[in-house]
Amino acid sequence: MDKLRQLDALGGLIGGTPMLAIHCLLDGSKYTVFAKAENFNFTGSIKDRMALHILRDAYRAKAISETDVIAEATSGNTGIAFAAIGRALGHEVRIYMPDWMSRERVMVIESLGAKVIPVSREEGGFVGSIEMVRQRAAQDPGTFLPSQFDNQANVEAHRCSTGPEILAQLGTTGRVPTGFVAGVGTGGTVMGVGRFLRGAIASCKIHPLEPAESPTLRTGSKVGSHRIQGISDEFIPSIVKLDTLDPIVDACDGDAILMAQALAGRLGLAVGISSGANLIGALLVAREQGPESVVVTVFPDSNKKYLSTDLFSVEPALEHYLTPRVELIGFDVIPGQRVQEL
Repeated sequence: MDKLRQLDALGGLIGGTPMLAIHCLLDGSKYTVFAKAENFNFTGSIKDRMALHILRDAYRAKAISETDVIAEATSGNTGIAFAAIGRALGHEVRIYMPDWMSRERVMVIESLGAKVIPVSREEGGFVGSIEMVRQRAAQDPGTFLPSQFDNQANVEAHRCSTGPEILAQLGTTGRVPTGFVAGVGTGGTVMGVGRFLRGAIASCKIHPLEPAESPTLRTGSKVGSHRIQGISDEFIPSIVKLDTLDPIVDACDGDAILMAQALAGRLGLAVGISSGANLIGALLVAREQGPESVVVTVFPDSNKKYLSTDLFSVEPALEHYLTPRVELIGFDVIPGQRVQEL
């Protein structure tokens, strides 16, 4: 079967996700923030958008052959996306991943027929994973590197799908976005959505988010450690242009865990830790902009890949956390819309 036709078929399972309008009280004031429910994608995460777009671009440009091995460094969701889509296309897939990521991530990738190469801190952790992938490509020309941290197709995936979907879905309710917040792993989401929304609404604020315990964006290099898997991966990716974005928003990892637990326990929204962080960031921006703000974020995945993490432990509520001051009232659903081809 023609690979581009296969990718088109897979595209029917990716994107067009619902948007949640989450109603909250923060310190007694009511806010509604909006979140794309990205767990509705093919493999259950927002990374499917990027993986599909990168592989489609590569096939169109003849930068990948049918016999190439797909090799990528990732903290999990990207590996799952490339494993599923790559195997569906008939590729061997090798995923290089820091060995402290959740066991569930490894199990899911392996269940999809891909090989996981764990990389220890002594071997360089995330930076070491990327170097190992590059070494493999140098030794074996039959290797295709998606290079998610450097590939502009990562940004384009969100400029041409996630961003337009956000604008269209809000438009059905008569709203326009005043802000967008997203945690930075590769940075593809915040850069791509930001590029589209800024082009449509010049006043829309675009805020990157990172863990307060590991302020990589603020310092430019790895600082501290944190428990929000999928963001703040030890360095600033080349596709992230901080000078084009609005101020960085911080979320404590314990606060993010508490918020993710609250979303599940109070609203039945079983999301991952980064979703909790993104909601905290969106609420902080909404508070700054005022009750009439329309601040959007993404819930990148579900809680199913975090069963062995602190997401399922008792987390102390520290005095400076936001979650204890938030009451989650309920949510409405804005149906998904497919706007453009990924």
